[in-house]
Amino acid sequence: MTGGARLVASGIDVRFARRGEPQTEALGGFDLAVERGEIVAIIGPNGCGKSTFLRVASGLLAPAAGSVTLDDAPVTAPDPAIGLVFQEPRLLPWRSVAGNVTYPLELAGWSNERRAARLGELLDLVGLADARDLRPSQLSGGMRQRAAIARALALQPRVLLLDEPFSALDALTRDRLNLEVLALWERAHPTIVIVTHSIPEAILLADRVVVMTPRPGRVAAIVPIDLPRPRSLDALDRAVVSDAAAEIRGLLGGGALAA
Repeated sequence: MTGGARLVASGIDVRFARRGEPQTEALGGFDLAVERGEIVAIIGPNGCGKSTFLRVASGLLAPAAGSVTLDDAPVTAPDPAIGLVFQEPRLLPWRSVAGNVTYPLELAGWSNERRAARLGELLDLVGLADARDLRPSQLSGGMRQRAAIARALALQPRVLLLDEPFSALDALTRDRLNLEVLALWERAHPTIVIVTHSIPEAILLADRVVVMTPRPGRVAAIVPIDLPRPRSLDALDRAVVSDAAAEIRGLLGGGALAA
């Protein structure tokens, strides 16, 4: 990765319609600017449109209104400059770790030599060099998510979107992978947007925490996280963390969410 890009969402409306039922408005007037190299966490009640926003931002879903830009260029389709990691790894079960990680490179027409070189870099980055020949069924949950992250990074995106990628993992594995995300950011400074339900995770990772309203989702408040980088799990013991967590819990409990 060569550094982050500025991602801006303006007036995003998304509506879903099921046959015979009224439309559901998932997002209504969602606005957010994420600066180059910034880490932003998005948190909010279930069904408020957090994951929907990531799909719009990645170019997978067209909004009914509004726009997303990447360094002022419209995002209207999937873009190799934007990597997306889902809650479920969605690895191809018949492919090895190496085959899954290099799949985007194959689709992009990279030569065997370039793919092999990039694969080595990616597996070292996520600590899976010894698992390159294993199938997804042979991996732990944490290893599968590492492989999914490596695949998302294959084409050196400038923006990385993470949709609750560690929510199904045990606490120790989740902490370890959060630290790996921070280490990845330290090395390349991509722009990162992570959706999470975990207030400690949001505070550990983010420069700002975006709190969303119930559906139709929009930004209710933005809480800055005043912690120096590099960060470690010890940072969660600082007084500023308690203040930020209390503010976020208060916002989620009502107040701004009802505005």
